[in-house]
Amino acid sequence: MSIYLEFEKPLAEIEGKAEELRAMARAAEDDLDIEKEAAALDEKARAMLAQLYENLTPWRKCQVARHPERPHCRDYIEALFSEYTPLAGDRNFADDQAVMGGLARLGDAPVVVIGLEKGHDTKSRIEHNFGMARPEGYRKAIRLMDLADRFSLPVITLVDTPGAYPGKGAEERGQSEAIARATEKCLSLKSPLISVIIGEGGSGGAVALATANTVMMLEHAIYSVISPEGCASILWKDGEKMREAAEAMRLTAQDLKRLGVIDRIIAEPLGGAQRGREETIEAVGKALKEELTKLTKRAKGDSLRKARRRKFLEMGAKGLAA
Repeated sequence: MSIYLEFEKPLAEIEGKAEELRAMARAAEDDLDIEKEAAALDEKARAMLAQLYENLTPWRKCQVARHPERPHCRDYIEALFSEYTPLAGDRNFADDQAVMGGLARLGDAPVVVIGLEKGHDTKSRIEHNFGMARPEGYRKAIRLMDLADRFSLPVITLVDTPGAYPGKGAEERGQSEAIARATEKCLSLKSPLISVIIGEGGSGGAVALATANTVMMLEHAIYSVISPEGCASILWKDGEKMREAAEAMRLTAQDLKRLGVIDRIIAEPLGGAQRGREETIEAVGKALKEELTKLTKRAKGDSLRKARRRKFLEMGAKGLAA
């Protein structure tokens, strides 16, 4: 891993020193003493990594969830779905690159997959608007969900966004209305709907694609009505109090599972998804197949829709009880 988070700096020093020793060993034609020293540093690094990730604070989980080397929506689609056929545009204004989706197969099951893509480098991040969807993105998602309903196809959504795009153009084109319509469409679907928060689940921009029968989160993902920085700026007029805000907001997967907001937590490898991309993607794929099998065996059509609506109507009561 080439990018270290702020709290991982002590780990960076140890792993960097181990790499230096290995380079020295190669130059010295496999010096066994240097190799042993490097192996000892590796063991020390593993112990430190386990200690760092054993009890992450909510703010540190925010940092992990935003790590640029975590697998993104495109990575999951390319690895887990076969016969993926992307569909573009909202048939009204434009195609929003922040939202990607289309027809695909998960194993043998035909599905519609929709996701929010952040991009992996400067060029792709700008192209995908850092995962912040505009109204046409949510209207594209609605069009894809309509298609799924017409052909009785399950819908899978992959959520990773700091929130919907707040720019002037987006507001002029009805951003809040588009988000509300997308949320309404999620609630009215007769097909099974499964959502996975793979990184950030920010505000209504995430809810618009995550009002699902089954909502899952990766272990170090976050899901909240606003960013900790935004919350701190509003409550304390000080964006630097984001750590206190993150603690108060109950935005971690563990808190949200306890409060009944999500249904399942998907474990990440030691050190987060960024250190085990393949294992994380495989775990998400396994969880998706298990949940899809459960939903398709349950009552279909209007019963699924009613169960989904009831789940979200009861959510506040469950949260208060917790």
